[in-house]
Amino acid sequence: MKTKIILIITFLIFKGILSPVQAQPPKVIKTMMIAGQDGSHYWEGACEAMKQILENSGMFKVDFAFTPNFGGDISTFKPDFSKYDLVVINYGGATWTESVRKDFEKYVTNGGGVVVIHSSVVPMADWKEYNEIIGMGAWDGRNEKDGPYLYLKDGQYVYDYSPGYAGYHGLQHETLIEHHAPSHPILKGLRPRWKHFKDEIYTRLRGPVKDMEILATAYERGRHEPLMWTVKYGKGRVFVDLLGHCGNDPNMIYSMLCTGFQVTLLRGCEWAATGTVTQEAPADFPLEDTCTLRPEFKAPFHAYPDTKH
Repeated sequence: MKTKIILIITFLIFKGILSPVQAQPPKVIKTMMIAGQDGSHYWEGACEAMKQILENSGMFKVDFAFTPNFGGDISTFKPDFSKYDLVVINYGGATWTESVRKDFEKYVTNGGGVVVIHSSVVPMADWKEYNEIIGMGAWDGRNEKDGPYLYLKDGQYVYDYSPGYAGYHGLQHETLIEHHAPSHPILKGLRPRWKHFKDEIYTRLRGPVKDMEILATAYERGRHEPLMWTVKYGKGRVFVDLLGHCGNDPNMIYSMLCTGFQVTLLRGCEWAATGTVTQEAPADFPLEDTCTLRPEFKAPFHAYPDTKH
């Protein structure tokens, strides 16, 4: 009888009905999303869209950490970074207090993951360590004193120390995105050239550019300008994505409908938090001449045909 029971259990394990070790559910990445001030962007809509993108993947749990409105007491903003695997910054306002700055620097130095979205490269130019964490910034008084412009020419990095202000964007338009680090976990397996939906494209950024790797560019105003890059800061991993403009109108979140934006955001967030990317390349990723959209902020049924969703 004992032998018969062992044979039955062995058969069930072989068929996958039983498992010798109970499968553990994947760890959910605890995420803090910071916002609260931005005079040029509909940050509330952007935050809600990104929360849906992240949580609809089943990989993230997002909590908001909002600062007071413009003119409010910034000293009341006291987030606890230590509770989170990832911090997503969607912020364009006043510089945080010294204690919060020190806590954030410690968080990143010790290995905390950070993702910086669009206009979050604009504020806090007076914070030296923030400029190093984001690599390059725009406007807010930045110029040659803050570091060089960085762009690509003939596949090579160009460090341009010529004088001038930092930051420029023209009218919003569709953009061809080109990958320059196709083996990086964030980009691996994705099409290396793809059309991004209508967005506000930042160019002419400058900064410390320490420990930076350019992931993707667009050809704007005569040169290949970085739109996505990573920064190594202490043990921390930082992913900067200049895409994702949301205008002052609640309906102006179309840049975040783009499948390319959503997929690279998800992969960039996973990489920043864990150092790896487990997500497959989806079938609905944009083509070089064709935008694709995810209006419900989640992958459609056909995106991963070999995976049950």
